[in-house]
Amino acid sequence: MALTPTDKRAGSDEAFLREVDDAVRASDLTSFWTRYGRWLLVALVAGLLAFGGYIIYKNQLQAAADKQSEEFVDAMDKLRAGQQKEARAKLATLAKADQPGYRAMAQLVEANLLGEDGKTKEAVALYAKVAGDSSLPQTFRDLALIRQTSAEFDTLAPQAVVDRLKPLSTPGHAWFGSAGELTALAYIKMGKDNLAGPIFAQIAKQEGLPPSLRSRAQQMAGAMGIDTVQVDEKKNTATASADNATKGE
Repeated sequence: MALTPTDKRAGSDEAFLREVDDAVRASDLTSFWTRYGRWLLVALVAGLLAFGGYIIYKNQLQAAADKQSEEFVDAMDKLRAGQQKEARAKLATLAKADQPGYRAMAQLVEANLLGEDGKTKEAVALYAKVAGDSSLPQTFRDLALIRQTSAEFDTLAPQAVVDRLKPLSTPGHAWFGSAGELTALAYIKMGKDNLAGPIFAQIAKQEGLPPSLRSRAQQMAGAMGIDTVQVDEKKNTATASADNATKGE
């Protein structure tokens, strides 16, 4: 069907409007780029530089951690080889390291060495410093507190030992074995065997603790009239009976 003059004019007007619209869009884009393009490039470059800097920073941290790990291992090797002077020089450097884990371990090893040298006062002071340093991982701080308490045990009031180690002497805590043993010994000094015995029994029954510690705790619990072997047997028998009853159902 042939187009009328009106149809031709309408099509021509529509094409013209499209061209105008495209021109306006192009003009707006050109204007936007002229006004903001430079700042967009600056922002993009800044973002890339920041990301690159973060990657470099992470790599530097990892490299530093790897180096400190090697230094710590070397210090331990030198201690085992009897080269204490060289080992302690390395530990002194690591004690100032940025990485908190190695900083804590270096100070704890040095404190142990001070104790072995008979310098109990200096050892206790260093343990206390680690225990009170909030920048260090909590597990190292807890260990330092236990070591400090152990070194001071004979001079501390028994109740002070109980109060100090109360947060750590809970069954299931990572340091329950050591903290619980010191707490139980403090109760014995206070004449409270009724409180010490159950703690020793719990230590003896808690899996994952050093066998020597569990054996020692079992003997102490037995001396206080608590047979941990018999308790375990009764517990296992009760568990087996419950299992059999469940199966029977």
